[in-house]
Amino acid sequence: MKADHRLLLIVTLLISSLLLSTLVHVSRAEVITLTETTFSDKVKEKDTAWFVKFCVPWCKHCKSLGSMWEDLGKTMELEDAIEVGEVDCGANRPLCSNVKIGSYPTFKLFYNGEEVARYRGARDVESMRTFVLEETEKAATNEQLEDDKDL
Repeated sequence: MKADHRLLLIVTLLISSLLLSTLVHVSRAEVITLTETTFSDKVKEKDTAWFVKFCVPWCKHCKSLGSMWEDLGKTMELEDAIEVGEVDCGANRPLCSNVKIGSYPTFKLFYNGEEVARYRGARDVESMRTFVLEETEKAATNEQLEDDKDL
């Protein structure tokens, strides 16, 4: 009987541990770290918008964002075909130079591989969410009009 209780306790602890590790992994998955090797392929995904934060670790303005970017990622996770990413420009200087990043933080929206908008508004989740949804809709509409012209 005692062995059954120990086995049950061990199984319960293992399952709890697995669930906890899954939750920890998922909580960070909403914001995708992009690098020189992954950026181009990711932002070129067909019919997908990427809202990307370009930052450096030493920037006080980047630090002052706190968890806002992760909160935005969690909020946008519910939206189809919209991804939230971030680039460390300290570790990816050539990439940041190629997309013309001159100050930090910089927020840019890409659609089908093209930069479609730069965000300069309030730094809160709801303002950014509204911007991303509106600009993504415009970009998707423009893309559809271009596709229709080709027919």
